[in-house]
Amino acid sequence: MDKNARIYVAGHAGLAGSALTRALDARGYRELIVRSRAQLDLTDQAAVREFFRIERPQYVFLAAAKVGGILANASRPAEFIGVNLAIQTTVLHEAWRSGVRKLLFLGSSCIYPKLAPQPLRESALLSAPLEASNEAYAVAKIAGIKMCAAYNRQYRTDFVCAQPTNLYGPGDNYDEPSSHAMAALIRKFHEAKRDHHRSVMVWGTGMPRREFLYSDDMAEACVMLMERSSAREIGELINVGYGADITIRELAELIARVVGYHGELRFDTSKPDGTPRKLLDSSRLQAMGWRPRVALEEGVRLAYGDFLGSRWAQPARETQPA
Repeated sequence: MDKNARIYVAGHAGLAGSALTRALDARGYRELIVRSRAQLDLTDQAAVREFFRIERPQYVFLAAAKVGGILANASRPAEFIGVNLAIQTTVLHEAWRSGVRKLLFLGSSCIYPKLAPQPLRESALLSAPLEASNEAYAVAKIAGIKMCAAYNRQYRTDFVCAQPTNLYGPGDNYDEPSSHAMAALIRKFHEAKRDHHRSVMVWGTGMPRREFLYSDDMAEACVMLMERSSAREIGELINVGYGADITIRELAELIARVVGYHGELRFDTSKPDGTPRKLLDSSRLQAMGWRPRVALEEGVRLAYGDFLGSRWAQPARETQPA
């Protein structure tokens, strides 16, 4: 990508999109195009068509999506499949119509089957049933991958699909009903420490294993893919992972230590665990020279620092110990 190329980052205000914007800016790309949700509804095809006609982006990072944790996915599946299908269909089609040179579609590790062999290789896609709790979101993301492949085959586009593992970092969503595991636990332990709670309840058994990647590391990988590779070289999709996983219990203990919470850790086994394990095989990306730079504990400390400056970190209030 030329440093003066016009680059549209869809979803720039979110966790992934803000990291992509930082990475592009750090590399000297100055012609970045961004729009807030209020400025541009990506489910509105007419509005998106007009945006591409006027702005004429040459490159697109499609990081805009409706995302959420296990509770949000399980309780609002129609929104997760409908909104994401609409965003993807509209943006991908208009990118092709307007002659975008290259596009990166950001997927999710949720696309892989619930019980696929670990670590998850790209070839595991559609090899077995999905995890039921996030099936709607996963199906939408799979449709995006297949749409990119179809446009590449029929229209000779260069639409690249990157599948990151669980992300965390600056700009994360700490709203409890819709947040992911890392953000939800950071907020829980912060509030338990602030309000002098004697215990913290964690959903599930604590046994599932998860992989976590700092958002800026993900962004570095995605910008590298756009700079150095094509869809023809990459194939249908490529994994972007940290390379190691931990149990939810271990994650909770790590966050408690970083936050400075010393109370009891309890588990609500009536709540779902989700997929037993999700560890990506990122060997193809690593063979291209990429490695994550931010170790997990360092990343958690950085994420907690970001949380403390967010609107979710409320000042202490007078409460009785729970």
